[in-house]
Amino acid sequence: MNKREIPFFNYPLLFNQRRDEYMSALEDVHSRGAFIMQKDLEEFENSLQEYLGVKYAIGVADGTMAILMSLMAAGIGEGDEVLVPAHTFIASAAAINHTGAKPILVDCGRDHLVDANSVKRNISEKTKAIMPVQLNGRVAVMDEIEEFAREHNLIILEDSCQALGAKYKNRFGGTFGIAGTFSFFPAKTLGCFGDGGAVITNNEEIAFKVKMIRDHGRDPNDGKVKLYGFNGRLDNVHAAILLLKMKYYDEDISIRRKLADIYHSRLSHLERILLPPPPESGDHYDVYQNYEIEADSREALREHLSENGIGTILQWGGYCLNDFDNLNLDNDLPYTKQMTEKFMMLPMHHLLTDDDVNYICDKIEIFYG
Repeated sequence: MNKREIPFFNYPLLFNQRRDEYMSALEDVHSRGAFIMQKDLEEFENSLQEYLGVKYAIGVADGTMAILMSLMAAGIGEGDEVLVPAHTFIASAAAINHTGAKPILVDCGRDHLVDANSVKRNISEKTKAIMPVQLNGRVAVMDEIEEFAREHNLIILEDSCQALGAKYKNRFGGTFGIAGTFSFFPAKTLGCFGDGGAVITNNEEIAFKVKMIRDHGRDPNDGKVKLYGFNGRLDNVHAAILLLKMKYYDEDISIRRKLADIYHSRLSHLERILLPPPPESGDHYDVYQNYEIEADSREALREHLSENGIGTILQWGGYCLNDFDNLNLDNDLPYTKQMTEKFMMLPMHHLLTDDDVNYICDKIEIFYG
């Protein structure tokens, strides 16, 4: 088979795939001078609300600000502890820290999502909230998490930045707690051409506070500043692009799920790698933001794939939160520490073809003999 060039993510093609439609949307916004908090943002928020079946969706500057604003709106602050899995981006813990609260790391399981038993072991008198991270396009098994929250009167705030549209028991990621958060970084399943994010909630008070926090603390009704906030609004240009992309979202997710099925059918017989669950996996509906595997001889495999034109990455540079010694976040995390030695990501996005994924699988099979 001829050598292919398959970058981990094809950013130029992300724009060029629907170039004419994007240019038309951008021209419309710019010709109206509609740059901040205009109808495009409102229409996107309405579209997101309708898609997820929630009362409120608030567009914000990025996924990190979405997490921080949701924590602030929920009253998390000095002296509180928030449980968060170690296998996540630093933004999850940083947002907790910026409220004055303390992030407490918990372990993950074989699906790389939050481990309920680790959550239970780490609940203390100071625990105020649990932050499940719905990672790689999959929602965690939330039954026990919800049970612990009810039993200990804890708030659930979801970092669902990698799971827009993913479901567990027919409930969308982001809807299990008092608020859920999303990122619209360009490589996300729904991405703009810069940074963007959103907070969703069914709680009117939370929604109102987030709307104030994102706009310098100003009350949207009378314009008076009622609290200290941020310049954390979702730019209207990004909102217009996201609104356009929503038309294709289900189609793009279907492509990802089809590619995941190819990966699983081609590679599940290999004993030296651990794959994500397949698309048809019981109570879950996965959107495959990423295709994260665990691989024996990981670095040799990555080198072999690179030599054959295939890009791979280690999520977050190969680090989990417990690896950052300066932050003093380490905890009892046996699976996370074991997994960190093996985890890597194969290409996964709607711009790939079936032939691309079959080529990748061919090269992985050759490597493992």
